[in-house]
Amino acid sequence: MESLILVLHVLAAVVIIALVLLQQGKGADAGASFGGGGASQTVFGSQGGGGFFGKMTALFALVFFLTSFGLAFYASEHAKNVSGAFDHVPSAPQVEDSVSLPDLGGEKKTTSDLPVTE
Repeated sequence: MESLILVLHVLAAVVIIALVLLQQGKGADAGASFGGGGASQTVFGSQGGGGFFGKMTALFALVFFLTSFGLAFYASEHAKNVSGAFDHVPSAPQVEDSVSLPDLGGEKKTTSDLPVTE
């Protein structure tokens, strides 16, 4: 199920990119008013495809956000399962803090790498 959502997510992202690149900019209308001509002979009519591309972009943006929430849900569930797996792992054996150094006088002196507060 997670793979299906991931595939839909990537496809929605690619389609959004394509739709945004296909849309006509706001500055294109100014050229038509000064004799650019040919605007009424387009596939989408004299209005252009602005409404169509805008609605399709909104639809695929909705699909993108829903798949994002779905992937976030699966990731959080996976994280809960992973974090619970390490609760019963035995801890490592404790290591002594100090090291005993032999003294030639017969007395043992200990040194520690822990700071001493007096």
